[in-house]
Amino acid sequence: MPAKSKAQQKAAGAALAAKRGETKVSDLQGPAREMYEAMSENELDEMAATPRKGKPEHESG
Repeated sequence: MPAKSKAQQKAAGAALAAKRGETKVSDLQGPAREMYEAMSENELDEMAATPRKGKPEHESG
């Protein structure tokens, strides 16, 4: 599933880095921590790879 906003894409990237062992899980906060716990590495990879161009900074509603 593609990211709906830039913030969601960034959070997915942070969670993906933690899943891959590139960053500490304890460094994750808020949505990134929730994504880490709820999504697979493949799901996070797909969401993090979403192009940012044309996306709002934050999802509305």
